Amino acid sequence: MAGSKTNRKFKTALRKVFFKNVLPLLLVIGVIQLFANSPIEENVISSLTSEKKANLSKQVLQYEDKVEKYAKEEGIEDYVPIILALMMQESGGRGDDPMQASESYCGSVGCINDPEKSIAQGVSYFALTLEKADYNVKLALQSYNFGAGFIDYVMNHGGKYTQELAIEFSAMKYEQLQHTGIYSCIREEALQYDACYGDIYYVDAVLEYYDEENNENRKVANF
Repeated sequence: MAGSKTNRKFKTALRKVFFKNVLPLLLVIGVIQLFANSPIEENVISSLTSEKKANLSKQVLQYEDKVEKYAKEEGIEDYVPIILALMMQESGGRGDDPMQASESYCGSVGCINDPEKSIAQGVSYFALTLEKADYNVKLALQSYNFGAGFIDYVMNHGGKYTQELAIEFSAMKYEQLQHTGIYSCIREEALQYDACYGDIYYVDAVLEYYDEENNENRKVANF
């Protein structure tokens, strides 16, 4: 009788130990194994180690090889991530003119209807603005949007890109061209300045798509 009671006490104690200590440990191990074999974790690891920035669209990334090709021809292959970010801002990689390069090619919108021609022209024009801007990325980017005349304006006003100069230039050009009816503010924030020529926040918009940490092997020094 005493032995039976002892066995019951032992079994009860054993169950308590199992449910209190062993079972939770087994559950934790099971969860870890589940995630270890899960494609979700593989995707997470892939996204963390990938050199392609996640917020570049698939449409943009499909042109990476083309951008690389023409950037090498222009001697600016280190700027490929910047150019991809630029394309993302311009079009998201959609349409027949993903670099929105028609105006720099023929002076009007819509004269390029071939993506590769757009990339060739866009990369070439960016290379020109980059050189003229003494390889200052922000100045070159804003000039891609405003036109190369912005570089001359900056050089005559201190020689360094600033947000204030972008606003001043946009307001000046808008005052000159407002009568054409072609231009209107694409950003509500620009209305207070009457700076409706181009995009006064173009540089920041492009750099939102540029991941410096994931492009350390192509780090651009002069911003």
